[in-house]
Amino acid sequence: MKQLEFFQLTSAGDRSVNQDYMAHSVNKDYALFIVADGLGGHQAGEKASQYFCQGMLHHAKMFSKRIEQNSKDVLSEWLDEAINHMKVLFKGDQVANKAHTTCAVLFLNEAMTMTAYCGDSRVYRMNPQGILWRTKDHSIPQDLVDAGLITEAELSNHPDQNQLTRSISVNKAHVIDIQESEPIKDDETFMLCSDGFWENVKPSELLQLADLKSNKEMLAKQVRLAIYRARGRSDNVSVLTARCRQAR
Repeated sequence: MKQLEFFQLTSAGDRSVNQDYMAHSVNKDYALFIVADGLGGHQAGEKASQYFCQGMLHHAKMFSKRIEQNSKDVLSEWLDEAINHMKVLFKGDQVANKAHTTCAVLFLNEAMTMTAYCGDSRVYRMNPQGILWRTKDHSIPQDLVDAGLITEAELSNHPDQNQLTRSISVNKAHVIDIQESEPIKDDETFMLCSDGFWENVKPSELLQLADLKSNKEMLAKQVRLAIYRARGRSDNVSVLTARCRQAR
């Protein structure tokens, strides 16, 4: 696995409880990064995001070894087992049926990049010149963008911005989208974030996190900016960047 540097930060924003959860596993063979945004009220959302991330980590050793055989099928099975793990952790808990979470998952090794996403937590792929792509939200405003009824710039401020069309729960009602792309390149940056971050930060400002001099202090500055722009109504805010630094 190429040498990565990564930074992460999460904040409750203006909420009393942080229902976002972040996790990672980085070793010589692969890197796994996860951001999850819990839904369903206090405790339900907290537990859903945490248990999903724990499920992904719990099965990482086994599935990371198999993923090159049939990458999308293996990652799909991995996600399914993570949700089964959620069921075990929720056993007997009355909040289980109303507990949901989004996810943004990034898996990197020498052969591939894999992303999995559900809801409106995002993965961005960037280099210093621009944003190469981002995952598409499972939300009403994203559907309106895709239909040409609103612009990308109008998405974050749309009155239905928080209306999701998919989420993760122990009931496995919704599909988690998976995509495969080429391995991370030198000087590329991946960013994972919850909607509390991206909805209040401009694309040009996001791109600052792809600057090769960007560090945790820059990440903290952007988080403070996202919270400030929410004017006292900030959601939980979580963001993670992972960069492949070219040897110089």
